[in-house]
Amino acid sequence: MSEGRHGGRRVVFWRHGQTLWNVEQRFQGHTDIHLDETGIAQADRAASLLASLRPSLIVSSHLRRAHDTATALGKLVGLDVMVDKDLRERGGGEWEGLTRAEIAAGWPVEYADWQAPGGEMVTDVADRVAAATRRWVDRLEDGGLLVIASHGAAIRLGLARLLGLPEELWPALGGVGNCSWSVIHEGRKGWRLVEHNAGTLPEPVNSDDRPETPPAEG
Repeated sequence: MSEGRHGGRRVVFWRHGQTLWNVEQRFQGHTDIHLDETGIAQADRAASLLASLRPSLIVSSHLRRAHDTATALGKLVGLDVMVDKDLRERGGGEWEGLTRAEIAAGWPVEYADWQAPGGEMVTDVADRVAAATRRWVDRLEDGGLLVIASHGAAIRLGLARLLGLPEELWPALGGVGNCSWSVIHEGRKGWRLVEHNAGTLPEPVNSDDRPETPPAEG
């Protein structure tokens, strides 16, 4: 990430640590679930790595799984964590609290499109996360680093919007694992993706985001 040393602002999108609902593959959405013991340890480990980047500003979703993750970094670098509700996860409507298997069984058509009854549209999530990111970036000086603690689907969709990807290509941007992060760097022609789903060795991603593969039948 040496580009950031030569000017231009950077944003680190940091997904929260693991929760019990992540392990159970339940749709969390706007439900306020706390980190489990593994998630707390993940946040501490990731914070120790991200602290070396010397962030200028830390902003979090208001949901405590993200805010507690951000707080681990704030304590290390001596920064207060700002809160922005527009960085919250995609709302899951009638699916919140249900497992993927329950969702697939109860709403096979909606599951195929990954659109929960009463839930948020992907474009709405992309718009609000991107707009929130731009608001906070405007507070940075040249060369500054913003860390945003958020959620799996919110991060991927916000990134897709900020990078200017057409909606039909959004699925090409993969998910983000618990306590992993993605980095964008501001250049002359807009935002450039520098890292994606970094911080750990590749592993399965349990998220509220669209499933990569349907659950096995039977």
